[in-house]
Order: sequence, then C-alpha cells, then structure tokens
Amino acid sequence: MNSTHSPQDHAPDSPWYRSKGTIAGVMLAIIALFFLIREHWTHLAGMWVYLLLLLCPLMHLFGHGGHGGHGVHREGNSANGKRN
Repeated sequence: MNSTHSPQDHAPDSPWYRSKGTIAGVMLAIIALFFLIREHWTHLAGMWVYLLLLLCPLMHLFGHGGHGGHGVHREGNSANGKRN
C-alpha cells in the first residue's frame, strides 16, 4: 500500500543556526578567535577599554532579542496593565 505524505505531515525544518554545519563553523571560529587573541594579547591588552565599549552595542542587540521586546505584555494582562 502506497502512502502519500503531504507537507503538513512533516515537522518544520529547524532554523539555519541549528544546523550541524553552522554549529561546527561557529565552534571553529571560536577556537580560531581564541588562538588569535592568545597570540596577539600584548597588542590587545592596551586596548581592552575600547574592546569593552565595542562590546556594549553587541550586548544590547543580542542580550534581549533585539528591539521590539520592551513593551510586550504578558497573557492575562490588558493593555492598561490591570489584571482581568
């Protein structure tokens, strides 16, 4: 007996950043960055303040999922902030 599968029968594809190739690439990039920093630490040590300041915008963007998440209301709360 032949069974036909519709696209609704399959689970949705996982996001691109969860693929094995992406995870392996990120791990290799982290290892390479570690060795790059280790070799050039004497040059970077005098610039750590600037690197910290450069890190602040990145933490802002990736720390809370980007913009648009500041005014999200929880379920059960109405628009004026009172509980039902």
